[in-house]
Amino acid sequence: MKKFRLPRKIKKSLKGKFWLYPADSKGNSQMAFPDESQEDYTALKQGIVKDMMQEENRKTRREQEQIDLDKEVIVSDEILKSYVDNIIRKDLRTSFYSTLLRAKNNPKAIVAYYNFVNAYQLVEQGKNSYGNICCLAVDRAIELLKKPRK
Repeated sequence: MKKFRLPRKIKKSLKGKFWLYPADSKGNSQMAFPDESQEDYTALKQGIVKDMMQEENRKTRREQEQIDLDKEVIVSDEILKSYVDNIIRKDLRTSFYSTLLRAKNNPKAIVAYYNFVNAYQLVEQGKNSYGNICCLAVDRAIELLKKPRK
């Protein structure tokens, strides 16, 4: 069987990028290596395989996600406590809860509070990747609370 070979310039332009096939029904994408595989190279030429970093609407999607996280949502303190209990490990719950309460009443840090609440609600809808954003929102609240008010 003849080995798949590409001209040097083409191979160099393809190498080091993340090529993906379209997502399946579960949202999973298979990675492609068009610089190594004839099938993947053919799929790239047909327009099936796309470069993940050159996604057309990537910037607008990220902007929309940020808008979704920054929506102003206020929940009661009891509900906030249940959110923290459900997503944060036991030894950190008390400090994270008190940090979020302080952020809720601080005009600069309230954005981190909104991010936590919205990210948790997205986790509840089944988008588990937003669980890390909950923790990052608390870290951001800590940083914003350290800054003096102007």
